[in-house]
Amino acid sequence: MSDTDLEDFRGDVREWLADNCPDEMRTPITGDTDVCWGGRNFEFQSEAQKLWLERMAAKGWTVPTWPTEYGGAGLSRAEEKVLLSEMKRIKARSPLTSFGIWMLGPALLKFGNAEQKAEHLPKIARGEIRWCQGYSEPNAGSDLASLATKAEDAGDHWIVNGQKVWTSYADKADWIFCLVRTDNTQGKHYGISFVLFDMETPGVEARPIKLISGRSPFCETFFDDVKVPKKNLVGEENKGWTIAKYLLTHEREGIGAGNDTMRPLHEVAAMSLGLDESDRLSDPMLRAKIAEAEIDDWAFGLTMARKLAESKAGQSMGADSSMLKYYGTELNKRKFELMMDAAGHDGLEWESERSKDGKLARSWLRTKANSIEGGTSEIQLNIISKHILGLPGA
Repeated sequence: MSDTDLEDFRGDVREWLADNCPDEMRTPITGDTDVCWGGRNFEFQSEAQKLWLERMAAKGWTVPTWPTEYGGAGLSRAEEKVLLSEMKRIKARSPLTSFGIWMLGPALLKFGNAEQKAEHLPKIARGEIRWCQGYSEPNAGSDLASLATKAEDAGDHWIVNGQKVWTSYADKADWIFCLVRTDNTQGKHYGISFVLFDMETPGVEARPIKLISGRSPFCETFFDDVKVPKKNLVGEENKGWTIAKYLLTHEREGIGAGNDTMRPLHEVAAMSLGLDESDRLSDPMLRAKIAEAEIDDWAFGLTMARKLAESKAGQSMGADSSMLKYYGTELNKRKFELMMDAAGHDGLEWESERSKDGKLARSWLRTKANSIEGGTSEIQLNIISKHILGLPGA
């Protein structure tokens, strides 16, 4: 597409967004209820939130680069960048946050059969089904290939028994994409299969886990003689580890990206501390730290964009996803530390007249899990040292 065509497209996008993005959806996200996850049981915060999802899904812009037959718009990478930049220009919220878009969708597009793509991808694009990820287990976290949840052959279906842990939003999800062991006679990286099933299937139970923040998206998930049809196998039986690794690169990339709709650090600090007579933050040391963090954030954003462009061009993300995950999560923790510094003792409020839900303190504590979920920072550094830096003995 020529530069002229792209500019024409930009004009069309700008006009459409001006006419169709509700004013309420052009304000910063301030909490979990501002995020639209979709799903069978999702309760919209407002009519504007619902309308924004419906309009964007109808355009195929919840998944702009997916093929049109699967609910996307078939946009090129360049067109997608234009769309995202125009949304950012008016501070438009993402219409839909989804593990289906973020993780399962890319895996289905690459490994799913025609029936699975036709069945699941359009529902993901429209926000009709909310997915969760069945990977980690009590004895298989960073060493994921040691998973023990087993699926026994029962003819046209499997009988699944076992337990997953740290299953984000399992108590709210409609379906799960899950790693199960279908063969115990091979090495631990073999004999693993990648299956899909409905969370309302008899024998599935999700129990929420509370974190130090007092809240948590995480759950323990139990499977007791769960019947899973074999048509729900993605890829080949016993070769699910290949799919698992591919999906993990998208998960780590997504975790590293963080939340780009968060209010800029300098604005948060200005609201807490106020400005001096030169319209600068009154605390010079904090001002310098915030400037450094925001510069690092810009640099990281450019690196993310470059790696995504390389991925769209067919280059494997590979171990680079570990680099993005490590730096992005550590940067996010740093940003929340600075917000707590700016807030002073007010940031420690948990339940008071001014802070009913201790939003900042809880969010700060929640970031501590960023460097654990999706593979700990230590694991990511090991991968980086071995596969990117090629260090001896790594």
